[in-house]
Amino acid sequence: MKTPIATEKAPGAIGPYSQAIDCGPFLFASGQIPINPETGEIPEGITEQTRQSLRNVKAILEAAGLTMDNVIKTTVYLADMGDFAAMNAVYAEAFSAPYPARSAVAVRELPKKVLVEIEVLAAK
Repeated sequence: MKTPIATEKAPGAIGPYSQAIDCGPFLFASGQIPINPETGEIPEGITEQTRQSLRNVKAILEAAGLTMDNVIKTTVYLADMGDFAAMNAVYAEAFSAPYPARSAVAVRELPKKVLVEIEVLAAK
């Protein structure tokens, strides 16, 4: 059984998808881009964009009764792999050991021309 998770504390879906799906022992969260849900604005620079994306992830996890400690896998999409070190520094502040497994890839372009998008898989 799959149950959609939604919160106004993270940006609403831009298309036909859910912010997250609760599916038994796992929560699958859609990629979060750095839109501030209160203002609709996108911060400048990779550091603040990474922070906002992670705030959005955290809000979705909280709506499902979970925390960042429940995250077991992340995928980070970067518009420029040159931003990896700056993204990684902020990312390291959001998680604690044992850190989730992670993939980080550069993509040609992200929605709304943002610099980063982060999706997570969490275990209950």
